Order: sequence, then structure tokens, then C-alpha cells
Amino acid sequence: MEKLISRRDLLKRTALMAVGGTLLLHRPVPAWAWAKGEDAKSRVVLIRNQQLFANSDQPDATVAAQMLDEAVNTLTGKDNAKEAWSSMVKPADIVGIKTNVWNKFPTPEIMNSLLKERVLQVGVREENVSVNDRGVKDDPVFQNATALINVRPMRTHAWSGVGSCIKNYIMFSPQPSSYHDDSCASLATLYDLPIVKGKTRLHVLVLFKPLFHHRTAQDASEEYMWKYSGLIVGFDPVAVDSVGLRIIQGKRNAFFQEDRPLNPPAKHIELADTRYHLGTANPAKIELVKLGWDAESFV
Repeated sequence: MEKLISRRDLLKRTALMAVGGTLLLHRPVPAWAWAKGEDAKSRVVLIRNQQLFANSDQPDATVAAQMLDEAVNTLTGKDNAKEAWSSMVKPADIVGIKTNVWNKFPTPEIMNSLLKERVLQVGVREENVSVNDRGVKDDPVFQNATALINVRPMRTHAWSGVGSCIKNYIMFSPQPSSYHDDSCASLATLYDLPIVKGKTRLHVLVLFKPLFHHRTAQDASEEYMWKYSGLIVGFDPVAVDSVGLRIIQGKRNAFFQEDRPLNPPAKHIELADTRYHLGTANPAKIELVKLGWDAESFV
């Protein structure tokens, strides 16, 4: 099981890592990148709010903003959103927000807008911020980016088992289809591409209404979505995806009332850890901080 930690312990650890990061580099460095050794933990924050869909079938913008801010504040150990984002992004940065535009299940527009707003609030110039997906290779902001924010919705996927944060960078490749072999096993190598390497400041996996099952590659049926009303944030894409995967699998088992493994399996998440050493997939090495509504969280 993931290790659940108190906010007090979280703040202490974050303060210590911040000192270490300052000594290493003058630019923001993901906390998980500083932690080394057998006892290192990748911190992931899961936040849920039952009021997200209280008044509409669309997510409430105010509730979504509160969720994002509380999650990021907790992840960074800061007291408010501006301090939290200032610890990750600097005014001189050129920031690409890598979203996902698949028309049947895109990143909720409210999340794209909120992330851009938070980046602008720390002083980044508007012309130095872009939200893009399929056009990232031709986007001047992404071509010159010094910082990336990775955001996408969680869903099952016909080729990789799940579509989540690791897979969201496939459009940075000159040949995205080259990653489809063996259930997309090598997706972690996307993070070595020059346009990506060392630039990601935050991963946001959106579980407002995740898709936990599909019948065909193009299927995104409401029958297989549910109002989980959650966000997962972290610095380690493998740990973020590992938590998201467990939630999807838990829902599948509950819905079908039997063990219903993904087909194909989402093997790229474990391999991102064990073969490519991108991050941590092992639940025993994840510090999972859970905030808010906890009913049927599946983790």
C-alpha cells in the first residue's frame, strides 16, 4: 500500500527538499528527482470533491479551481497557489501546457484554462504560454519551451491499456506510431526526447469522469464513465499513472463484479520504472496523500 502521510510531515519534508534543490540548481527541480536511494518515495496527491458535479453534468469551475489549488499546494508544501506555482515556474520561463484533444474524451477545458491562468499569475508572459496537443512539434512555444505542464484525462486505451500522463507525450515524437508495438511498452523513452527531457514541472491526471472500459478503439461510452470527481497531481509521471491505473482497475472489478484485467495490459507503466527508470510504479514506494471525498476511492 502507498504510505499515507500527514500534512505536517509533508510540509517538513518539502522544506528539506526545497533546501536541497536550491543547492543543486537555481531553477525548480521536481522533488522526486532529488530523492535517491532505497528509501526514496514519489509523492502523489489525490484530491476528490463530491460537489464537482453537484449542479450540472459539467464540472463546476469554482470547485475545480479549489481542487487544483489544494492539490498543488499540498504537493509543494506551500500555503497558496501563487507560492506553489512560483516554486515550479519562473517569470522568465517559456511554458508549454501539453493537453489532450481526442474529440471523444478531451482534457476538460476548465483544466486547460486553470493551468494557463496559474502560470500567468506567476508572471510568465502570455505570448510565452501555449496549450497544445497535436501541434506541439510546430508550436514555437513548445519548440523553445523551458517548462512543460502535462495534463490529460484518465481512460482505458485500446493499444496501451490506459491513456494517462506517460502516454500523453507521444505527440512529441516525429513518429508517434513507432511507439505502438508491444502494447506501447517503450512509452517512457518519450521523456528522453530533446523537446521534452528535463522540462516537465507538473503532471495532472484528470479523473473527473474517467473512462474505465471500452468495446472498440473509438468507444467512449457514457455507460463506462463515472463521476469519480478527482484529480491526481505529482512530479513523477510513473507514480501518478500507477495510482490512476489502480483506480481504473478497482472500478472495473467493482462494475463487472469480477476481476476484469485490462486488455491489453498497461505494461508500459511498470516498465517505465523497472526497464527505463523514469519514475516509481511500486505502490510501496509512493507517498499517496489523499484529500477530500474518499468514498469508493479504490486506493
